[in-house]
Amino acid sequence: YQHEDPASVGNDMRMLVSDMAGRASIELKSQELGVDLGGDKELIGRIVDRVKEMESRGFTFEAADASFELLVHEEVNGKRPSFFTIEHWLTTVERAEDQSILTKAEVTVTALGKKIICTGIGNGPVNAFDNALRTGLKQLYPELEVLELTDYKVRILEGRLGTGAITRVLVETTDGKGEWNTVGVHENVIAASAMALEDALTFGLLRQGRKPE
Repeated sequence: YQHEDPASVGNDMRMLVSDMAGRASIELKSQELGVDLGGDKELIGRIVDRVKEMESRGFTFEAADASFELLVHEEVNGKRPSFFTIEHWLTTVERAEDQSILTKAEVTVTALGKKIICTGIGNGPVNAFDNALRTGLKQLYPELEVLELTDYKVRILEGRLGTGAITRVLVETTDGKGEWNTVGVHENVIAASAMALEDALTFGLLRQGRKPE
């Protein structure tokens, strides 16, 4: 609830999505993102249930509008917008005798009926994975050239489990015209990062006007 119109003081209203969100909040948030749910109570109910179920596993959509929008598209259209499928990935970290660290990633993706095996190096496993994935996909989707990862955050959700804890990754991406945020959750930080990066690139391609497969 607001005690005055945000626009009157130079601000914009922004709906937040959380496991406490009800049908009205979900519908308003969807409208804010440009998706009209048409007052479909059954559809809105499914989205509410999905949000609650995923947030019970550690996901958060308050700071991941793009992942939420992809979820809404999935419920509205019966399938998730998809431009590519990550079939397999492998990361390796080596320390040389001179104490330097070399990190490599190999990612196998299928897109537009083609299978591509791409490799990348980076300053860590996630950076190497990101570089490999983008290198491979840019062969088929040159629009990805303008996308840039601008922020990367990791949060440990169950610290009492130590190194076996569940991790949440939030990624911010830009195409030079706007920014969007995506989320991934997994016991493995690289797998969580892969989820967030997959959403980031998928949403970026939607913004570029590409039609999903």
